[in-house]
Amino acid sequence: MAPKDERVRDFLATRRAKITPDMAGIPKGSGARRVPGLRREEVAMLSGVSVDYYTRIEKGDLAGVSDEVLDALARALQLTEDESAYLYDLARTARRPSRARRQPKVAAAVPQQVQLLIDAMSATPVIALSRRLDVLASNALGRALFDIAFTSPTRRSSSSPPNLASVVFLDPAAARFYDDLDDAAAACVRILRAQAGATPHDKQLIQLVGELSTRSTEFRSRWAAHDVGVHRAGRKTLHHQVGELILGFEELTLASSPSITLSAYIAEPASPTAERLQLLASWAATTAAAHP
Repeated sequence: MAPKDERVRDFLATRRAKITPDMAGIPKGSGARRVPGLRREEVAMLSGVSVDYYTRIEKGDLAGVSDEVLDALARALQLTEDESAYLYDLARTARRPSRARRQPKVAAAVPQQVQLLIDAMSATPVIALSRRLDVLASNALGRALFDIAFTSPTRRSSSSPPNLASVVFLDPAAARFYDDLDDAAAACVRILRAQAGATPHDKQLIQLVGELSTRSTEFRSRWAAHDVGVHRAGRKTLHHQVGELILGFEELTLASSPSITLSAYIAEPASPTAERLQLLASWAATTAAAHP
């Protein structure tokens, strides 16, 4: 019998619960429904597979499921691009579990050339993140902007990288730093869940998720929702000692270091935020001179 993966079961069940009959174009019919979203037989019908086959899949058995069936499931459940990628990652692990254990390593440091690139972007706050949300590097302005992470009591030691998810869920100061802490928390969980699909045997990721689940009820609840996604661009409002900062951000992936993401934060020209970033840059330069 093929091994069952609880992640498959829970992911498909939570996605099914989000799709109403109206969203799927299915007449409601008469009588009360026992489930908030689609029934298993309705997903099977929309996917063009038998109810028994879909039930087997939702119970956690993706071994042998073809790409065509995965595509059909993604359409039936109206999965996003990131959710579809996660489903394929789960299927890849089910099909070739031994290969999944030989997964590429998540970066633990940035190459010197990447650090030079970050430093050259001196007018823009930039931090380099691993796929576990470790802050691997920054330029001076990025270090100043995310000072909360570098000074957080959640950091294990001065030699270990700060972790943004640990800050968001375990550091009370995060509620003052992030204008929308709920959005920051949701983003962290979606990113970590996507990475757990891509690298299911990453011991450090497993340890991080375990620690957050043990110490944060909110993280545990959000993790159980099986939401998946990757941040690529957007806006954040942060509260800093120089004042409120309304910043756009872009996530940049490097071809030479695909497991590292550069997060660059941009202010509107001539805006109050741009002026405050200049103050922050002066503060960062003064701090660097005092602590060479």
